[in-house]
Amino acid sequence: MSQGVMSTGEGARIFPDVEACIDCGGCVVACKRTWELPPQEQRISIATMFEGQESQGMNASSGKALNERSFPGETSIPMQCYHCDNAPCVSVCPTDALQKNGDGFVQVSDDLCVGCQYCLSACPFGAPQFPEADDGAARIFGTGGTMDKCTMCEERQSIGKGPACAEECATDAILVGSASDIAGELDRRGSAPAFNQQAMEIVFGKQEAKVFDR
Repeated sequence: MSQGVMSTGEGARIFPDVEACIDCGGCVVACKRTWELPPQEQRISIATMFEGQESQGMNASSGKALNERSFPGETSIPMQCYHCDNAPCVSVCPTDALQKNGDGFVQVSDDLCVGCQYCLSACPFGAPQFPEADDGAARIFGTGGTMDKCTMCEERQSIGKGPACAEECATDAILVGSASDIAGELDRRGSAPAFNQQAMEIVFGKQEAKVFDR
């Protein structure tokens, strides 16, 4: 497995190291190839902030700069479903199509999804996708198609493999493991989480988020 994949299966989390991401798109390609997604669909994207701009004194410390409200310069963040501990998508889903399972994965039941897109509005990370969306009517009548998102490659993890995006990331910018594993690896690299405290508590829960307070 890649060095970014420290443990898999029940309780494993996925999280980006923004200091390591070089916006190569390898994670996007790996996901699309693994799950045979159509060209117009993708379950992971790379958000680029402050494109083309240089940092102001904190070069290569984007996560720390963002947390200190300093200017980080161009920063790329792999964005996908982080299978949040306090998943907002689950809390707003009116049909229980989205569930946080005991093993830690947030799953979608296709047969229960009515395409209302409430999850899209609730997720702060832009994870829900509606490939067949009719945006005009979906928010009112629930005709936005079936929700799709990153599954964290649960099937691969069940046989001991890491998520395809993490396995094929050339710079190990996508970390997989327990919260302690991820916090320790970021610390070893001299990196910092790119998200603020509120987002960290959504992703990891209030107690586990504390392991990143170093």
